[in-house]
Amino acid sequence: MEERGFCAVSDIAVSGTAAITGAPMLELLEGFIRELREAGLPVSLTENLDAMEAVKHIPLEDREAFKYALAATLVKSNAHWRAFETVFEVYFSLRGKQWELTDELGDGADDTEGEGDGELAPLEPLAGLRGAGGDALSPEELAEMLYRALMEGDEAVLRALARQAVKRYAGMEPGRPVGGTYYLYRTLRNLDLDTMLDRLMEQTRAESPVPLTPLEERLERDEFEARIEQLKKEIEAEIRRRLVADRGVEAMAKTLRKPLPEDIDFMHASRDEMKALRQAIYPLTRKLAVRLARKRRHGRKGPLDFRNTIRHSLSYGGVPAEPKFKYPRPAKPEIFVIADISGSVAAFARFTLHLVYAISNQFSKVRSFVFIDGIDEVTDYFDGVEDIAEAVHRVNTEADVVWVDGHSDYGHAFEVFWQRWGKDIGPKTSVLLLGDARNNYHASQSWVIKEIRHKARHVFWLNPEPRSYWDTGDSIVSEYGIHCDGVFECRNLRQLEKFVDNLV
Repeated sequence: MEERGFCAVSDIAVSGTAAITGAPMLELLEGFIRELREAGLPVSLTENLDAMEAVKHIPLEDREAFKYALAATLVKSNAHWRAFETVFEVYFSLRGKQWELTDELGDGADDTEGEGDGELAPLEPLAGLRGAGGDALSPEELAEMLYRALMEGDEAVLRALARQAVKRYAGMEPGRPVGGTYYLYRTLRNLDLDTMLDRLMEQTRAESPVPLTPLEERLERDEFEARIEQLKKEIEAEIRRRLVADRGVEAMAKTLRKPLPEDIDFMHASRDEMKALRQAIYPLTRKLAVRLARKRRHGRKGPLDFRNTIRHSLSYGGVPAEPKFKYPRPAKPEIFVIADISGSVAAFARFTLHLVYAISNQFSKVRSFVFIDGIDEVTDYFDGVEDIAEAVHRVNTEADVVWVDGHSDYGHAFEVFWQRWGKDIGPKTSVLLLGDARNNYHASQSWVIKEIRHKARHVFWLNPEPRSYWDTGDSIVSEYGIHCDGVFECRNLRQLEKFVDNLV
């Protein structure tokens, strides 16, 4: 199998500096850029050229410098860093001679044994392991070496032991269609790092001449946990290197590809993905607020004012050299948000409410209503609240939205809304309807949306389901959609961001 790892570029290194003239390097970078784009990172041609120029000045033996040079030219958002790092580790994984345990063990090992009670003996001579590649170690000996390396913080030895642990415990077989997570679990289960951490802390307490204070004990524990976490990363990297060698760079990149935060589906996000969404929404709100303000400012130039233009042309002998325009003063719109918070669409409603209130300074007024089969106004929950997430939590826990059985009934909720708050809708009001329109086969009462459209400035429906699911089963989105100015698929932050321009 052809080697396409980081070591492949060493053939074109000149005095420690990359000369970007060799075909292997160009092919590798081309595939790397292509995979970044497939993963969703917006890499332009100019940024591609900048990356090519940057790595000319980076020593190839300094892998970290090479990584951050590419990142500086290709990554524009902190939210994209994890995706970039994953692709980098796949395309520039270290292989070749570094597969062997003996490359980093043995050279720096101390031949002496420690004396005295309570002291760790230095690592034993490892010269005898070279021929066997570490296979001669028993599980107990490997665990003891790992314990000593963690206690001493020997990074080189930890890297080598991570490779040996993967080789021994992961059970990797060429061509076997198993993900890296399974191999990682098998390796960590055999190493039993939780027990190792307890043993390290006991040894630290025993070596201390005086009892450790709570702060000192916490600092020691944090240090050991950081070393163990680094060991886990080395094990994961070794598994990834072996998988790349077995399956190829392109196949592994596709397997490990994960959506960017802005492309995560609201309705199917995991706990970690929900956390990434919450982190991504704050910079998004700032960007959208600036965009809306700029759009409103540029929109103040209206049509040609013919009378004013002719009047000013008199000073030019009747030549209309200085056209005059009408400058309308558009009022900020009012926003009414009516959101279904039942079941899986609750996450979509939560992020939409968060986004709308974060940019509320671009609107004259924002009022919010949530429903399941009953409906309640929750505008007051957001008044004077600095943390919008706290207000959204109150919406989900305190709002009175259950009328009968707590199953979605759009028709009843819309009818109650019209009776109680329909009179508040005016020509400056834009109404946002959030939900999947799955009405559990109740009456649609679509006439309410028709009446709202007659009074409001705009009516938009945002649906978090894929368009192919619309009007299937109990979905009646088209029955409502014919009375709306637009029905938009909003399954992720990217689509939600694209819609916001419609609100000005």
